[in-house]
Amino acid sequence: MFTRGRVAVVAAGLALAVGGCAGGGGDGGRAGAPDKGAAAPAPAQSPSKELVRWIGGLCEATTTLENLRKDSAADLKEIRNPAEAGPSAELLALSYLSGTPDTVEAVDRGLKELGRSGVPAADRLRAAWLKKLAAVLPDLVGVSPAAAMDDAEGSAAGVDKLVQSLTPPEPDLPALTEKDPRLAAAHEGAKQCAAGWRPGEPGDGTDSPAPGPTGPLPKASDGKNTGACSDGACEVLVTSTADITANGLNVRVTVADDSVTFHTAGTVMQLSGAGGEAGFGDELKAIVVAHNKDGAVLKFSTP
Repeated sequence: MFTRGRVAVVAAGLALAVGGCAGGGGDGGRAGAPDKGAAAPAPAQSPSKELVRWIGGLCEATTTLENLRKDSAADLKEIRNPAEAGPSAELLALSYLSGTPDTVEAVDRGLKELGRSGVPAADRLRAAWLKKLAAVLPDLVGVSPAAAMDDAEGSAAGVDKLVQSLTPPEPDLPALTEKDPRLAAAHEGAKQCAAGWRPGEPGDGTDSPAPGPTGPLPKASDGKNTGACSDGACEVLVTSTADITANGLNVRVTVADDSVTFHTAGTVMQLSGAGGEAGFGDELKAIVVAHNKDGAVLKFSTP
């Protein structure tokens, strides 16, 4: 019993000594007293407005290319199997070849205008995107829309292959945000990075006012009589497709909801909206007087 008693006394004394150390000496040995010498955790810093803007620009570019890849695949499918009552494969391909390079060029310009973010990993991702774009842009802009008239499916398939190569480099932005709290916070604060956001949505700074209703088409002085154009001067209404001979030049005109296309033996020109002008050398010019879903009023004249 003695021996056990001595051990208990020593143990109790040791516990008291340890308790005194933990209490900091001047607090009367109170258990759980705060350690005034310990540093408080640093508060999380909010990302700068500039970094949020930068990440938003990168998200916008990434989303635009993602949507372009999806739309390109759908366009190619439609060109391969055009609806019987809709535009021909050649006209669909013409529109596709005309607009696709513009979208890729716009993304390339936007990324270059972003400059550097100051976050090395993010800047490497931007540089990798620019390298991918540089690899396809020369081939994209080198495709003539006129190729659609010779080989609609083949020309569109070639462009789609280039577009589909524009996949996000690795590591992509989501992977970077998992590793860097600054990028994660900026990603959360940028509206362009929100799920479901699409370029051109109201409030993103890229949208333009929607055009007002065009109203009824004005009356064309020569109605639908395209024969009146033989001398090179006429004003006619075209509602779908018409072959017009004006001043000795044969022009096929195709009117879609959002474009008017002029096709001659050596040229293809596509105009959008009223006020557009197509020139055919020294022989002829055509002006889109008015255009809506019902057709287009066109004025032909000699220069």
